[in-house]
Amino acid sequence: MEILSKLKNLDAYPKIKEDFYSRTLSGGLITLASFAVILFLFISEARLFLFSETETKLTVDTSRGEKLHVKFDVTFPSLACSLLNVDTMDISGEQHYDIRHDIVKKRIDHLGNVIESRQGGIGAPKIERPLQRHGGRLDHNEIYCGSCYGAEVSDDDCCNSCEEVREAYRKKGWALTNSDLIDQCSREGFIQKIKEEEGEGCNINGFLEVSKVAGNFHFSPGKSFHQSNINAHELLAVQTGNYNISHKINKLSFGKEFPGILNPLDSAQWTQKTSSGIYQYFIKVVPTIYIDIRGQKIHSNQFSVTEHFQDENDHSKALHGVFFFYDFSPIKVIFTEENKSILHFLTHICAIVGGIFTISGIIDAFVYHGNRAIKKVDLGKYR
Repeated sequence: MEILSKLKNLDAYPKIKEDFYSRTLSGGLITLASFAVILFLFISEARLFLFSETETKLTVDTSRGEKLHVKFDVTFPSLACSLLNVDTMDISGEQHYDIRHDIVKKRIDHLGNVIESRQGGIGAPKIERPLQRHGGRLDHNEIYCGSCYGAEVSDDDCCNSCEEVREAYRKKGWALTNSDLIDQCSREGFIQKIKEEEGEGCNINGFLEVSKVAGNFHFSPGKSFHQSNINAHELLAVQTGNYNISHKINKLSFGKEFPGILNPLDSAQWTQKTSSGIYQYFIKVVPTIYIDIRGQKIHSNQFSVTEHFQDENDHSKALHGVFFFYDFSPIKVIFTEENKSILHFLTHICAIVGGIFTISGIIDAFVYHGNRAIKKVDLGKYR
């Protein structure tokens, strides 16, 4: 009994008899408000506990030998598909011209309606009976060999289509500006096809796999070629006037999608108001890893961008097109989804309940004693 008596003296919560309670209307209102605040904060804390939160970490990017996956969807309302090409190049010297694989072009009219959708390149299939290099009639057993019009590397080279002639010229660093004088192009209807698409627009979408080094990819009218360490374009003579490079970027991303990603160029649009030239996007790519609550990793990239338009009068070379120059940040961002522990949740709940009751008690005491003081003044008893 003595032990129980000592234990009773340790009670930190002494009980007050009912006779000493004084209940007030203000106390009831404060109690209701307190319970409402506690309920609101409890629900908010429960939501944070049930749903994961994302922790951000920065680290040095030490990855090597990776590829960059570039997904794009761009619309050129005033540039025909027959003229539009995709090229890539990087500082390592790797260059790819007139890329066609994994790319779809859609011809669109002035209202934006799709006329035709096709894979890859332009022009027409090879002609069935290409020209013999030296002219004359062909024997039954003779193999056809079309002329490359001076671009042959050896006597055995043949160009049996307009595209092969253009490719031979590109390798030489020559611009094929008079396609109507090339018999293969004339017989395939290459020039006619370009004229038929005049006034149309083009939507081009697909993806590129490039090395993870600084470089660029660009959309340009005409076929690119390399001459004296300078990149230039073969601009077809069938189209006169300026090339309108107005464009809308429907989608541009570097890598896989992950929760919360924001691609700043999605839905970006630029309308040409002056003479043609180069529209340049300078992109800083930030390698990113997203780790979800199950521990699965998504390797992707975020990026920031600045823009610049260079008029064709500002440089001597007749370059046209939309260029995307990209470089990589040395810092990698790691997002990790995490759930709060049950102990963290219980600690916050206790802090919410205890804190609200304490503050409510202070407010109730202030209101109660303030009300009594006012009554005493009204009765003339306040000293």
